[in-house]
Amino acid sequence: MVVPVATATSGHGFLDPGDLARLASLELRARVVVEGALQGLHRSPFRGYSVEFAEYRPYLPGDDPSTIDWRIYARSDRYYVKRFELDTNLPCHLVVDASGSMAFGTGAVTKFAYATWLAAAFAYLLVQQRDAVGVIAFQTDVIAHVPPSTRRGQWNTLLAALTNLSAASTTSFQRPLQRVAEAMTRRGLVIVFSDLLDDDEEVVRGLRLLRARGSEVVVFHILDHAEVTLPYARASRFRDPESGRELLVSPGVIRDEYQRAVELWCETHRQRLREAGVDYIRVDTSAPLESAVLAWLAHRGRSIG
Repeated sequence: MVVPVATATSGHGFLDPGDLARLASLELRARVVVEGALQGLHRSPFRGYSVEFAEYRPYLPGDDPSTIDWRIYARSDRYYVKRFELDTNLPCHLVVDASGSMAFGTGAVTKFAYATWLAAAFAYLLVQQRDAVGVIAFQTDVIAHVPPSTRRGQWNTLLAALTNLSAASTTSFQRPLQRVAEAMTRRGLVIVFSDLLDDDEEVVRGLRLLRARGSEVVVFHILDHAEVTLPYARASRFRDPESGRELLVSPGVIRDEYQRAVELWCETHRQRLREAGVDYIRVDTSAPLESAVLAWLAHRGRSIG
């Protein structure tokens, strides 16, 4: 299934990534993103698809006032907030690419920061509805692993794991994803956050392996805006952060051809992953994170509706 691209123009009054970066903690960023996405879902054409009201409960200090149901207040003179429920029923593995290429960023945030914030948002969403969720980070191999769990304290464990990550080293998809597949004792949901900058065949083989085990697989293809547009005016030297190779380029000479090549590369991934039964969501790091969450929530609603 192909999922709509999350772009900088797909927001619903969401926070710019630069504004999100100014929030004090990863936990706060995750909460803001999830609450914004849920509100955006119910203001959008996708309303009612994937996130339903689970119940109402009394308003407590610290709750987001925007979740108050004012119609109930008008009838009862009491404050109640709406709890949401996303239908997953599957243990979820959040898989974060922590390779050196993910450290690249020309805007307010790097691809790696965007990936970890997005993973934290999904973790918060799933933990809140008591789903089992875990985190795996990889470079050439798995470098961090928190198994999915619903135990008390899992949210803090996930936050600590994501906060302690850094992007470095080279990328290898197949071995880490094979280990992810081996770690899964039963069918689950796997959400991968990566720029997919590895051998294309290895990327597809690794993701197909997860799908072959019966898991539902979603890939957030995270790219910096400059990687897509090559906006530089002067001749520049570009360095591969993983291999160290350098290349002197005149952007104005190759820009059109470069942009076509990037679009073809993304489209090829989209098509090949669709054939493998893997959901693909391309995300620009200049776009609000809420739009990426919203794209998947809307898609999931259509697929289970």
